[in-house]
Amino acid sequence: MPTSSKAQTPKAQAQARRQRLLAMLAEGSFYSGEQLAKKLKISRAGVWKLMNSLKALGVDIESVARQGYRLPRAVDLLDKDAIVSSLPATTRSQLERADVLLTVDSTNRFVADLSPPQAGRFQLCTAEVQNAGRGRRGRSWIAPFGSGVCMSLGWQFVEAPPTFSALSLAVGVAVVKAFKRLGIAGVGLKWPNDLQWQGRKLGGILIEMRGESAGPAQVIIGIGINMQMPSAIRMQLAEREAALIADIHEIMREQTPTRNALIGAVATELLQMLQTFTVSGFAAFKDEWHELDTLANAPVKVISGSQTTMGFARGVEADGTLLVDVDGELRKFVSGEVSLRAVKS
Repeated sequence: MPTSSKAQTPKAQAQARRQRLLAMLAEGSFYSGEQLAKKLKISRAGVWKLMNSLKALGVDIESVARQGYRLPRAVDLLDKDAIVSSLPATTRSQLERADVLLTVDSTNRFVADLSPPQAGRFQLCTAEVQNAGRGRRGRSWIAPFGSGVCMSLGWQFVEAPPTFSALSLAVGVAVVKAFKRLGIAGVGLKWPNDLQWQGRKLGGILIEMRGESAGPAQVIIGIGINMQMPSAIRMQLAEREAALIADIHEIMREQTPTRNALIGAVATELLQMLQTFTVSGFAAFKDEWHELDTLANAPVKVISGSQTTMGFARGVEADGTLLVDVDGELRKFVSGEVSLRAVKS
């Protein structure tokens, strides 16, 4: 990442050294402490201090006697230039700012704290480590270093478009389109905000909005995608939880795209979706969403507080409301109030 021409503060210098150290270790090869000290132009004690600061961020670093330090596997680090250059020229021209961070509490929160983008332009933020990532209904989002994508896109509607409440469904359609562009097939959508592969969670979507009911509406679209979940993390999860997680590497293996390419593809499709949604709302995406609905006509249960409703999923209405057939009667459910789960036969 570019640095200021002014003299760096000690904090900025430490940050720059951490990033340089990560760039070296990202190859997956061993480096001795002496080699690292020489390349970073610091003492061996300084190297040790940097190593500990990276470990504190959740970066798993192996240390082997007489061989040195390395990451357990090579990691394609996030790179602002690579992301921006992957965008088509028209998309790039609408990019107001892009932030690629080493660590952040939440990419959504980072974008929310910015001034809203100008009409027709967008903001993009992604980070290697997200300390307080959130999913829907206040759940946390686990994203160990180098294992996934945490990204947020900021956009401003001049006024709230029709069927604004269904925006998360249209976002899901856009993300699946981005996957297909990269050869990632078989991904479906579970109402209202899950990306699924073979019935397991591949990613999630969190939409946040600021604005009045009449007038400009700022939206922050947060997306988390599992790229390659470390086996150590899977082992820490309960067996049932681990079995419900999918990642891009499992689907693509040696053809797995870089995280930078994936972020660029998703941002491109999101921008196209937002421009269409501004005019047409969810109507332009409803048929595609139904084709991707992983629970179409399946037995489901809808959980709202202490109440559970059993029925069959029947898609969504134009405003994104879930339809469930309960004993022959179509009942409607709003995403902010409930949790939808499949019922195994």
